[in-house]
Amino acid sequence: MVGNGWIGIRTGRSAALCLGLLTSPLVQAAPGADCPGHPDALGTSRTLVVDPKEHLRIGSMQYGETLPLADHEVVLTFDDGPLPRNSNQVIDILAAQCVKATFFIIGRMAQAYPEGVRKLREAGHTVGTHSQSHPLSMNRMSVEHAKQEIDDGIASVTAVLGNDAAPAPFFRIPGLLRAEGVEDYLASKGIQTWSADFPADDWRHISSSRVYEIAMKRLEAKGKGILLLHDIQPRTVAALPRILHALKARGYRIVHVVPATEELPATPTEPQQWQLHPVSESVPIARWPKAPHFIFTATVAFPAPSLLDSPWHDGVPLPREASPWPKSPPVPPNNATIALPVPAQSIFELQAKPRAAAQQLVPSPHRAENTTAAEREADGIARLISADAEEVVRHK
Repeated sequence: MVGNGWIGIRTGRSAALCLGLLTSPLVQAAPGADCPGHPDALGTSRTLVVDPKEHLRIGSMQYGETLPLADHEVVLTFDDGPLPRNSNQVIDILAAQCVKATFFIIGRMAQAYPEGVRKLREAGHTVGTHSQSHPLSMNRMSVEHAKQEIDDGIASVTAVLGNDAAPAPFFRIPGLLRAEGVEDYLASKGIQTWSADFPADDWRHISSSRVYEIAMKRLEAKGKGILLLHDIQPRTVAALPRILHALKARGYRIVHVVPATEELPATPTEPQQWQLHPVSESVPIARWPKAPHFIFTATVAFPAPSLLDSPWHDGVPLPREASPWPKSPPVPPNNATIALPVPAQSIFELQAKPRAAAQQLVPSPHRAENTTAAEREADGIARLISADAEEVVRHK
């Protein structure tokens, strides 16, 4: 069910457009011209079709492969939604620039806000999954527990989308807390594990200006790649217009990623394109000759010199010079007990910090009448995600 479809392209016209792009995957069109009412928009430069079974894990933050992007190409990804008050604004900002992105949806958020997931589908974005409840412990939990989180999250998003459109076989592990058992299970289901090439740290308690600065600085350092953002964060909503404007001004191009199907084959690529910075064969170190191997036909042993052979020695023992180094302390006998100072107990005590987000799980009275239990639970999950992410960062 997961590997049979994706939601980015639903009409024959869109499919024909993508197939046309395959013949020249790096030729860029004029994106603004395809954005009605916004001729100066950033736009989406091309669609990249990938086969998850051929490249199981992507993102140079953690893996040896990443998406086969050309220089100055960027893939936008958003985690943890939908949360309408922020996610809807992200959708509108992207629509104004005719930009397509990939969203990794939490199952419980989809259950609480199904219309938010369907809005992504109608806007033509790619919808992946991000577990059922966003546990920041998939690197520690049992494989069976992790399987349940993965399967339930996919089932929740699938139920919201309906039978005509399954989520893409793309999965991002919450907190990027990878585990071999989790990755192997995803691979067995034909699901591609996504990391990223650089984050903007927008889950942390920083300003929107700082989110923008981090995103652009890290992008400039790499020159291309997968950007990790979170559509549930208000600071991301505030920073996103500036990020898109800077991408346009600095000559970056947006790439939309979709999974291959029987009707839509993968974009032709070469193996080295899946490396962020492949080593060129013209690098001088690659051309240096190897060190030669020497073969010794015989080994000659020379006698060690004797002090008596010295011409200035007349047979009288030479006086021993005074050593400038201090004498070594006597070695205690084997049965001696060495007493070391005992460290204070306070050194090993961890000061527990109260988590403010947990106290915010109870909705305010004026909202209780207008929200469902699922929506209140989703709001609580969104707050805990930010709090738990901060906790993970502090203990790294």
